[in-house]
Amino acid sequence: MAEEGAAKKDKTEKGDHSKEEPKKGEPKEGKQKKEKGEGKKSEPKKVESKVDENFRYIVRLVNTDVDGNKPIIIGLQSVKGVGSRVADVIARRAGVNRIAKVGTLEDAQIEELEKLITTYADYAPAWAVNRQMDFETGDDMHIVGVNLDISLKDDLNRMKMIRSYKGVRHEGGQKVRGQRTRSNGRTGLTLGVMRQRQAQPGGAAAPEGAAKPEEKTTKEKPAAGAKPTAEAKPAAAAPAAKPEGKK
Repeated sequence: MAEEGAAKKDKTEKGDHSKEEPKKGEPKEGKQKKEKGEGKKSEPKKVESKVDENFRYIVRLVNTDVDGNKPIIIGLQSVKGVGSRVADVIARRAGVNRIAKVGTLEDAQIEELEKLITTYADYAPAWAVNRQMDFETGDDMHIVGVNLDISLKDDLNRMKMIRSYKGVRHEGGQKVRGQRTRSNGRTGLTLGVMRQRQAQPGGAAAPEGAAKPEEKTTKEKPAAGAKPTAEAKPAAAAPAAKPEGKK
């Protein structure tokens, strides 16, 4: 018993060195486990996205190419003459999801949207259309697409022909609606004023960067062999008429 107690004391004093220590070049087991755990956490999980075969990336709507990835409420505004309010009314009237993408629409739904756009003036109030009291027909209509540009050009040409104030201002490239033009809208060649600094009195030299005054041009000398031209002299004043004496 005494021998066993002495052996235990020797082990506690010296320590249990049964496990071999790792060499200097080799990493410890704990670090390896931590690195493996960190590597698993850092890798994001890949989500497989399903691709719809019937999805359209470009949709033709009222002679306009609409991006299929846009929501319907935004894609309808790609058509010229259709704003946010008109697009909202058309989407609600067609019964489609306003947030759904344009590329997911079916052919029947696209035809319904195109019909509602072209006939918007039939079911919209008069104050909500973009052309009230047409000059030729007198009707309230809503123009979209290329027809909007054509009608705008016709209106400008008519104002120029009748020489109205707006037409004259359009013709000169000036502002039309009464804006100030003193400091804004300067479209001509004379965008600034260039001033020449005169020489300072007392023969002092002008500062650097100042524009020099124009020098007087010298008289051209006659060529060799050419006769000098007679300079025009002022005509002599006629003598004043003497008053007639009394008879």
